[in-house]
Amino acid sequence: MTDIERQQLGKTLWNIADQLRGAMNADDFRDYMLAFLFLRYLSDNYEEAASKELGPDYPSLSSGDRRAPLAVWYEQNHNDTPKFETQMRRKVHYVIRPEYLWSSMAEMARTQSGELLNTLQKGFNYIENESFNSTFHGLFSEIGLTSDKLGKTYPERNAKLCKIISEIAKGLSEFSTDSDTLGDAYEYLIGQFAAGSGKKAGEFYTPQQISSILSGIVTLDSQDPSTGKRNHLESVLDFACGSGSLLLNVRHRMGPHGIGKIYGQEKNITTYNLARMNMLLHGVKDSEFEIFHGDTLTNEWDFLRETNPAKVPKFDAVVANPPFSYHWDVTDAVGDDVRFKNYGLAPKSAADFAFLLHGFHFLKPDGVMAIILPHGVLFRGGAEARIRTKLLKDGNIDSIIGLPANLFYSTGIPVCILVLKKCKKPDDVLFINAADHYEKGKRQNRLRPEDIDKILETYQKRTEEARYSRRVSMEEIEGNDFNLNISRYVSTAQEEEGIDLGAVNSELISLEKKIEAAARRHNEFLKELGLPLLP
Repeated sequence: MTDIERQQLGKTLWNIADQLRGAMNADDFRDYMLAFLFLRYLSDNYEEAASKELGPDYPSLSSGDRRAPLAVWYEQNHNDTPKFETQMRRKVHYVIRPEYLWSSMAEMARTQSGELLNTLQKGFNYIENESFNSTFHGLFSEIGLTSDKLGKTYPERNAKLCKIISEIAKGLSEFSTDSDTLGDAYEYLIGQFAAGSGKKAGEFYTPQQISSILSGIVTLDSQDPSTGKRNHLESVLDFACGSGSLLLNVRHRMGPHGIGKIYGQEKNITTYNLARMNMLLHGVKDSEFEIFHGDTLTNEWDFLRETNPAKVPKFDAVVANPPFSYHWDVTDAVGDDVRFKNYGLAPKSAADFAFLLHGFHFLKPDGVMAIILPHGVLFRGGAEARIRTKLLKDGNIDSIIGLPANLFYSTGIPVCILVLKKCKKPDDVLFINAADHYEKGKRQNRLRPEDIDKILETYQKRTEEARYSRRVSMEEIEGNDFNLNISRYVSTAQEEEGIDLGAVNSELISLEKKIEAAARRHNEFLKELGLPLLP
């Protein structure tokens, strides 16, 4: 499928969503829409694997037969199904019974079956509890099939589901879809729903253009970016991963075999489920990623709570777009936490540095971290100034990139990217002020491909350009009390042209003489006419 066709598929599905949700909140409808798209992916993937497994025994149906081929095989081979399912669990790591396949659900929706809702609920329960391994428990837990948002009575809810599923099925039938295509459609829909979610969008979505910058940074050689991209990343962490788009962007740059394992953490249960679905939809095997549901600041993930320093997991790359200036609970126990004790605690009113230190703690000595934060972290005083100063004195802040305002759905404030390393070669800090390089939009501004390329090339080559980028020595930063306000080092203001006062004075004298000559000539005309002269 071409890029244009992929985009058209995304638009087709979005139009269906926009028409069908009616008065339902966009966030609520998003969960139904994406869950059904995910079920379609699982079913397609499973049926393709089943066809290969069964070979010539896989049924070939006549054109008028609307049953799933696998349903026919099950009917004809009752005794062989346990062995078949065991084999499928080994090969594709899950099983979907024929009655729970997307094609079966779509046929029930087409015929307005009154049992669709019940069958769908059973199917979700089966996939969660009996089909997958424990990694996928609760995958559909936030899809409220009995919610009043679908209808007040069972028949109303069932009819609504029939309508949604049949319209999605019709929309998808217009295109030749594969797993990559469905993954792109899923990502497109996440972006569209984010656009309609206002401030809530920040909970689950980082715009692709910003993801491209972060992923571009962390996939370059960490010690000498000018040498180009790394060949392999053993592990990548996003501790506030939302729907997983940023992690997938890193994977896309590295290629499907360029990363050992992807790790993500997400506090919001609905978004956590979106992330797991998103990984699978993009062809990431369940053995190639791990997403944990829990609070990052309290470090609820046992995997990261290892107390033996030699066994603490460390990552080649850390990327994150955490909640901006998040209010957090600062307790005595947190004060002793190994992540923060050498730096001090971020203030209760703004956990920005707490998030940063969390990710930095788990970075490998030769790793690189790129994190999106509000500009306040660059210049605010108090505890934040102390943390910032230590990071600078230790040589851990490599680059600071200022981005234009109004790039996010959730906030209009300008943000910056901080690039951190535990070991870095340059003894200066690279400042990039890209605040004026963007395309203005009706609702959100947008970074153009050339704007993204310029940022990445400047970071990679560490080049300096007037009113855009500059390498600043630690002596100069220390002289400014470790204030990192970008405009202090790279101002985008155009210098005013110098004024030659002598030339201006000469021009004024010349103009005055011309005025006097014109007045004399005018008075001559007045005198001839017998009129009063000008003073």
